[in-house]
Amino acid sequence: MKAITVTQPNEAELKAMGTEHWPTWEKEVSTFPWAFVTTENALILEGECVITPEDGSPATTFKAGDLVVFPNGYKGTWEVKKALKKRFKHTDGNFVKCFFCNLKIMNSRIKSIFK
Repeated sequence: MKAITVTQPNEAELKAMGTEHWPTWEKEVSTFPWAFVTTENALILEGECVITPEDGSPATTFKAGDLVVFPNGYKGTWEVKKALKKRFKHTDGNFVKCFFCNLKIMNSRIKSIFK
């Protein structure tokens, strides 16, 4: 299984990626299993999490300010230690999930033009 990557991008990198238009998702403190059916890029806005892969390899910790890439096919258990809020973008995988994510991003970009 491919590993999760965690980086700390600067403002210019975030702007170039268009993260301000990515949809948001929130989750309270909890533990739950998850299987990624796309590659997900996630900018962590708030919180702290540990995700432990089901294959027994080392856990990954991420927190506010991190850009996390969850590879398509990754399976593991989330432990949300502090309430999570993230922006996300789906690529490479489940067509429907990617399509609707891109539709939300396009909608946000259009709305920002008319503000």
